[in-house]
Amino acid sequence: MEDVMYLMNSLWTMIAAILVIFMIGGFILLEAGSTRMKNAGHVAGKTIFTFGLASMVFWAVGYGFIFGGDANFFVGMTDFFYSGEIIEGAGLATTVFFVFQLAFAGIAVTIALGGFAERAKLSAYVIFTILFGIIVYPVIAHWIWGGGWLAEHGKQDFAGSTVVHLTGAMAALAATIILKPRIGKFNKDGSSNNLAGHNQVYTALGVLILWVGWFGFNAGSTVSVDAAFFGFVALNTTLAAGAGAVAATLISWVVLGKSDIPTILNGALAGLVAITASCAFVDVWASVVIGLIAGVLVFYSARFFEKRKVDDPIYALSVHGAAGVWGTLSTGFFATPELASVGKAGLFYGGGLDQLGVQLVGVVSCGLFAFVVSYAILFTMKKAMGGIRVTEEEELMGLDMSEHGNYGYPEQMVLEESKSLN
Repeated sequence: MEDVMYLMNSLWTMIAAILVIFMIGGFILLEAGSTRMKNAGHVAGKTIFTFGLASMVFWAVGYGFIFGGDANFFVGMTDFFYSGEIIEGAGLATTVFFVFQLAFAGIAVTIALGGFAERAKLSAYVIFTILFGIIVYPVIAHWIWGGGWLAEHGKQDFAGSTVVHLTGAMAALAATIILKPRIGKFNKDGSSNNLAGHNQVYTALGVLILWVGWFGFNAGSTVSVDAAFFGFVALNTTLAAGAGAVAATLISWVVLGKSDIPTILNGALAGLVAITASCAFVDVWASVVIGLIAGVLVFYSARFFEKRKVDDPIYALSVHGAAGVWGTLSTGFFATPELASVGKAGLFYGGGLDQLGVQLVGVVSCGLFAFVVSYAILFTMKKAMGGIRVTEEEELMGLDMSEHGNYGYPEQMVLEESKSLN
């Protein structure tokens, strides 16, 4: 029976890992659809490349820094260049667990790189992906998932509202500040222009793929088929996403007079991000509340950053950052005594402020670390490389041509060029 459970756990987690990796396809469609046609091929190519590069970095050092032994305050110090060795008694194949965790590391850097959209050199993506995978993501993942100091305090983050989403969002914030807004985004009087994405259908399909992939992200984090608990986690996940989409639709309808499609899509993603920390710790009704609040929060967060001239084309700061903070804090309110397998029950279940305090400390410490270190990396890169942003001419031309020498939509773009010449 033990051998059967080992095989079933390994199979389930491998399926979940595949779902998480498939989320890269969702991010390609989401970012390409949310940006302009002249950058679509660049978005697709750099996303595949950076995920591959992040995988290599995770194999070399990331896994060891997170889960290795002989740990210091920041990271573990063994298991580098993972050999595929199987650890006995782990409940599932170590190789499968490695691939599953690799997928999370790849998603985190993909979120971070959203802050570079439409204006960064390809070389900046390369260097930042490597350094983020060495000195940003592994430290936070070790603190929470690798037995670090936040784990010792009972920090609740079942599948990564903090580890993956907040970390990626804070790195994206550093990038948007260093790179500055895209040409034409803001006017001299402080007003903003809508640099609309070229394909809302792509964006919607991207959100759907991410929604499906999130079942691997959250339910897969059980890394076990025991009692089919992954079904409960999946239920909480999809209800939060649905509630987020509904809340975002309604709030945009009320405030703007029309239901805004990007807001609807961001609401679904915000619900998914928010429930990621708490999906295994809260009752079903609470997942709906968490999603509803996330849907409203993402609408106002996007407007907040826009007013402060922060140019965030794919809404990484609001979807992954603001919703990641809320999702992390939500367990401090809603975690039940029966489900709190990590830490304590939340405020609404007699746990007092203890767990909420731990969650808050986690948000502040991890958010600050990710932002400060990412900012330092990007600032140093900017000085050393003579700038990490493409020239004005290259940005206006589009990164498809300036960085890669061909268009993602060659027939359409060549036609537009011909029209402009005539």
